[in-house]
Amino acid sequence: MRPLDGKVAIVTGASSPEGIGAAIARRLAASGARLLLNADGPRDSLDSVAKECATLHGDMNAVVPLVGDLSDPAAVAAMVATTQKRFGRIDRLVNNAGIRMNRKFGEFSVAEFDQTVAVNLRAPFLASQAVLPAMRRQGGGRIVHIASQLGSVAYQTRTIYGMTKAALIHLGKSMALELAPENIQVNTVSPGPIATRLILDRHQNDPEEAAARLRYIPNSDGALWPTRGGRRGCALAADHRGVVPHRPRSDRRRRLHDPLN
Repeated sequence: MRPLDGKVAIVTGASSPEGIGAAIARRLAASGARLLLNADGPRDSLDSVAKECATLHGDMNAVVPLVGDLSDPAAVAAMVATTQKRFGRIDRLVNNAGIRMNRKFGEFSVAEFDQTVAVNLRAPFLASQAVLPAMRRQGGGRIVHIASQLGSVAYQTRTIYGMTKAALIHLGKSMALELAPENIQVNTVSPGPIATRLILDRHQNDPEEAAARLRYIPNSDGALWPTRGGRRGCALAADHRGVVPHRPRSDRRRRLHDPLN
């Protein structure tokens, strides 16, 4: 008996094989969860991750890939409806999808602002609200937001990205307080630098900027955390009681003001 046998999870932003979403999806599948994987990216890549997860699960019909822009309420409704039609329930939602645009402050366009807010904040807000009816009917569920250390720590050229992640952290805290009495747990994970393809390419193409970023990380040993585990996101989707307080991944020693403490 695996810990998530019989459970159904939605993971967004799961199309990159070396991304956080795919790592979480693999671990959920290996733990027995059936999955709907969403991405607003290449279908071939999403299909590849879905096939890998199905193999880990042991049932090739246990994983459904679905392309859609979750900042669109119609796409969110379609995602929820597809999950319920295929699996009959929704127990877990992992809001992982996100984008980042790097500009000096004063150089961002209105379109860049709107797109970042749409993907990083509007989409998880809409998805979280959309799964609530199913979770309430089932007597509970788990929602996990993937934020960033940049939601708590400022860094040059990351203004809009950090702003949306700070808002996502607050969204998670507010949801946790309101939904806990209904046995719906909400947690937020704030990773530091993770060895995704985007970060690895940036380090290879601009080693000077990469070195500067690593020096900025408290207690950094010059290494990046790998994505292969997906442990934290999967652990928070398990059947634990209580709430895991938000902590920035790169500075666990510092205690933030947190109404959940």
